[in-house]
Amino acid sequence: MRSIWNGAISFGLVSIPIKLVNATESHTISFRQIHTEDGGRIRYRKVCELEDREVAQSEIGKAYEDADGTMVPITDEDLSHLPIPTARTIEIVAFVPGDRIDPLQMGSAYYLAASGAPAAKPYTLLREALKRSNRVAIAKFALRGRERLGMLRVVGDAIAMHGLLWPDEVRAPEGVAPETDVTVRDQELDLADALMDTLGEIDLDDLHDEYREALEEVIAAKAAGETPPEAPEPPRSGKVLDLMAALENSVRAARESRGEEGPGDAEVHPLPEREEPSRRGAGAKKASGGGKAAAKKPAKKAEPGKTEPRKRTAKKSAAKSAAGKSGTGRKAAAGESGTKAPAKKAASRRRSA
Repeated sequence: MRSIWNGAISFGLVSIPIKLVNATESHTISFRQIHTEDGGRIRYRKVCELEDREVAQSEIGKAYEDADGTMVPITDEDLSHLPIPTARTIEIVAFVPGDRIDPLQMGSAYYLAASGAPAAKPYTLLREALKRSNRVAIAKFALRGRERLGMLRVVGDAIAMHGLLWPDEVRAPEGVAPETDVTVRDQELDLADALMDTLGEIDLDDLHDEYREALEEVIAAKAAGETPPEAPEPPRSGKVLDLMAALENSVRAARESRGEEGPGDAEVHPLPEREEPSRRGAGAKKASGGGKAAAKKPAKKAEPGKTEPRKRTAKKSAAKSAAGKSGTGRKAAAGESGTKAPAKKAASRRRSA
């Protein structure tokens, strides 16, 4: 790996020559700006305002702009002679427990590589001292024109350094938390704990950038003259009106997706089912004695002796009703079959007359 900075670690009176290399890399897909009409590249040219001409990178330097607009040139030699001990040295100032460092302060990560054979012994000494103490080293160093704060820790057989923000660069979370007073019930906390237990842990090595993979598919399809794949429909989710129901469903879905229903799962105590407003209205109607359902309930609780007569009465009324319906049906059928019966009656009346 290519080094981006050469210097030394100052560990008391011990000096450890090191090289600073980036510990991370970006896999972000970058785009170019083009002219949409003809696909030509859009480039930015560095032009000198005084001469109105484009200048090469070798002609470009640094300067500080004063309040009145005056430019104060600053060269790399000026920066190398800064009156601070950290210009070319990572100066360790303290050793603290790792949990003392707020993750909000952590920034870029680097590996510190031993520079040459003489650095092997002091490098290993510092690494093993950090391991045994279970602490991290807090250091100051200068990089890219400014002094920075860093944290040294052991990663495998190497020493890594995380750039840290200065404490006054971390903003307080004012106005971020909800201002409304909210009460969280124990049942809700229990279900939240059950959901966390069900989801469990994950191997971070299994995680990957799905957006980048999808973008690569789109680029490959466009390059081959094919139609890019369409995005899947996002799952439709309504408003979460009941937090308890949402938590219960989340726990259930997490268990089903993992197939982990068993004695080892987190316990979730079933809560009483919540009726919808329409069901509650129906329940109130039943309780007040209104409606057909209310009329049927006393019949179920009636005494055995009174049940038989009621059943017989119901059977008789049902038989009469059926007979009436069948008679009506026969009359209707006769009417539909034609006018033969009325014609015979009329003939007999004429004979009698």
